[in-house]
Amino acid sequence: GKRKRSSTSVLYDSDESEDSDILVRKVFAKRHCILDEDESSQEQQPDKTCHAENISTRRKQQVLAKLKELARQRASRASSSSGSSQASNAEVEEEPLSPLPLTSTEGSEVDNDSMKDFIDDDEEEEEDDDNTYDIRSKKHPQQKKIHQISNSQLLEYYVPHFTRCSHYEHFQRIVKAFLINAIDDTFLSSLYDGTRQKKYAQDMLTSLHYLDDRFIQPRLENLISRSRWKDRYKERVDCYPDVHIIMKNPQYTSCQACELNRYCKFDVLLSGKLYNSRTLEADDFMSHDKQVLRVGTVCADRTRVYHNLKHFKYKLYVNCSSIAELDGVEDEPVKDTVERLFSQLEDKGWIRKRYDDLENYMNDADNFQEEK
Repeated sequence: GKRKRSSTSVLYDSDESEDSDILVRKVFAKRHCILDEDESSQEQQPDKTCHAENISTRRKQQVLAKLKELARQRASRASSSSGSSQASNAEVEEEPLSPLPLTSTEGSEVDNDSMKDFIDDDEEEEEDDDNTYDIRSKKHPQQKKIHQISNSQLLEYYVPHFTRCSHYEHFQRIVKAFLINAIDDTFLSSLYDGTRQKKYAQDMLTSLHYLDDRFIQPRLENLISRSRWKDRYKERVDCYPDVHIIMKNPQYTSCQACELNRYCKFDVLLSGKLYNSRTLEADDFMSHDKQVLRVGTVCADRTRVYHNLKHFKYKLYVNCSSIAELDGVEDEPVKDTVERLFSQLEDKGWIRKRYDDLENYMNDADNFQEEK
């Protein structure tokens, strides 16, 4: 309505000539409207520019305030090493969720330092979350090397059970443990019940677990799962550490291992004392008991492979005990005796020969064909 009245007044104040009244009125009215819009847009543009500048200034001020606050918290955290983990958690909570504009070059040197602190802090927090441990704390002397190692090496660093060691080194530790137990028969039992906590004892316990859990037991389970052996036959093979497989005349009968009818031409003679699988202490109950079982060809071969691997650790201990008993030196510390006997066995190649036997037994178990 206002625009209408203003245009009407312009029409009546224009030229009095009737010929040009309509034309002049129309043209002048249009030009007047266009000029009004341009002027209004020019008047509104500075207001918008000023408003945008005010918003940008406020954002920069908020960014600098946050950065100064983070720099102050970082300095206070560095002064107190005991509260490092709590300060790092506080920094994570106060960091902005969206990235902030860092392209501005305005500000003092203090602002630039706080900006650097903010960037370094962000990267260190991400590394702490990935590695789970607070690398910046001074608890570990090799904290700088932890960033450069793989996950498996990091696991080995913090979990002693996963210490990287070659198979032969594990085997050497086991021989030393058996030599010690041959002199002091309480050594193995004290290892398993947690009495001995020194590093050398823990390393030996780790190697013993490695032998059982990585070398022997998986292969035994594989041999049993692929066979038709009955539980009663398996228990007999497990209980007797000595076995003799003798070929006889073939006889069509039920195999006493799988209980299937076939031509059986092997007798399996089982004997020896029952023993504890951890402490390797033998039991004298029914020490002269024997079992003779007629089996087929496949079951006889499987019995040989299974028995060699099942009782390898016990036979290794028996051999180490015999070597310690034959040693004539007396009144010598246990450590010196073990080191001397171990060096002699190493020089003669006896330890390497026993290790090669273990590898052959494991290869036989891995290559054993499944029963048809």
